[in-house]
Amino acid sequence: MSLHFRWSRFDELSTRDFYEVVKARESVFVVEQECAYQEVDELDPLAWHLLATESGQLAAYVRLVGPDDKFAEPSIGRVITLKAFRGRQYGRALMSEAIRFTEQTYPGLGIKIGAQVYLTAFYASFGFEAVSAPYDEDGIPHVDMLKPPACP
Repeated sequence: MSLHFRWSRFDELSTRDFYEVVKARESVFVVEQECAYQEVDELDPLAWHLLATESGQLAAYVRLVGPDDKFAEPSIGRVITLKAFRGRQYGRALMSEAIRFTEQTYPGLGIKIGAQVYLTAFYASFGFEAVSAPYDEDGIPHVDMLKPPACP
């Protein structure tokens, strides 16, 4: 099986698509990680949303927030692979596509993320470097990471 990637702006998502996204994000970030926080936020309507599906089922997801909406740089966040699809390297494929699209859409700006500390090596493998000390976000250690702009 292979992943099918689909980028959409918020207003292009169907009600069912957004329901599946929210259900998946809550399943991972609120339930699995036992973190009570406002999962749907004011950035959702501003963002690009990448739905990665396998055989029509949502398998993975990422949100791309444009420059100056969260950080000065564009920001990839809400990165998830649903439990039933883990162990297939979908996270790598998802991040590769997210980086490709971000660099194409916002060239020359770099990419900034707020990464969970335990995932810093994963993000470093894509060229991200820690640019902050670890900090607590909703009870989970995070660190800001920056991927410098791609060379032309």
